[in-house]
Order: sequence, then structure tokens, then C-alpha cells
Amino acid sequence: MVNQDTLTGPSFSVRNRLARLAWGLIYNLFFRFSPKPLHSWRSFLLRSFGARVGRGVHVYPGVKIWAPWNLDLSDGCGIGSGAILYSQGMIRIGRRSVLSQGVNICTGTHDYTKPGMPLVTRGITIGANVWLATDVFVHPGVTIGDGCVIGARAVVVKDMPEWTICAGHPCKPLKPRQKV
Repeated sequence: MVNQDTLTGPSFSVRNRLARLAWGLIYNLFFRFSPKPLHSWRSFLLRSFGARVGRGVHVYPGVKIWAPWNLDLSDGCGIGSGAILYSQGMIRIGRRSVLSQGVNICTGTHDYTKPGMPLVTRGITIGANVWLATDVFVHPGVTIGDGCVIGARAVVVKDMPEWTICAGHPCKPLKPRQKV
């Protein structure tokens, strides 16, 4: 972070803000309005801005991405329209994982205990074969284990175990999931 006092100036460098400006232009001109089936086109655009994108990734045009250079999308994962990847920190999504529409992955927060409430970023890791159902919110610093299913509208504030079905506000493990 460039500035520890968010009341007096921006938290990110000029270089970062210029890169986000360039991404915003490309996103609004070529990504957002691209036809739904053109997943490889959107993957190309994301790679052009530093994202690591595996084979067969499906990112729909309505996905909002803050900084593609902080994305690592493994083979075969899918991200539904209306999802928000607030990638101030690194977001890693495992192989064959699905983020449904409206999911919000948020890697940034503020330390309200300090004057100026400095920005704090913590990466998020979503394992392989995970399903985040509609409107799930994932807090900064969370790891969701392989095979985990998170129920609709859950708020994930802590790590979730592998091969478990979880739901709620706050999200809690409910029962084991059969490995597939």
C-alpha cells in the first residue's frame, strides 16, 4: 500500500491506478459486451492483463473484476454472470470449481482500529471441485477446502473444511459431502 491513511489519499500507486484505468477501458469495450459463448476471448483478455488462466475456463461477460493480475483461475473453473472478484489481493480458484451468479469474493478491507483506517488485503483461496452457490460472500483471507459446497447467500468469514456442505450467516459446516 502506498498510503496508510485512506482519508488523505489513495492506497494504491499511480502505476496500479493507471493499470486499473486501462483494464477498465478494455473491460467496458471488449469484455463486458462480448457474446456469452466467447469464453476463450475473455480468457485472452484476462491473460493480457496478467491473470493466470487455465484451459477450459468459463468467465461470463457480466463478471466484475477489479484487477486481473491478481487472479489465478485453474483448468475448467467457471464464474457466473454478476459475480464480483474484488481482487485487491490474490484470488486463487481451483480446478473445476464453480462460482455462481452474484458471488462476491472480497480480498480488501480496512483496519478500523488505526487512525486513517488503512487498507488491508488478504488473499482468498478456493480449492478444487468447489461450488459457491448464488450470492455467497467470501471475506478476505479465507480458504475454502477442496470439494466444499457453500449454500446460497452464505457469508464465509473463516476457512471451510474439505468435502463439506456449508451454509449460513456466518457460514458453518453442516455435513460431509461425498467425494466425486
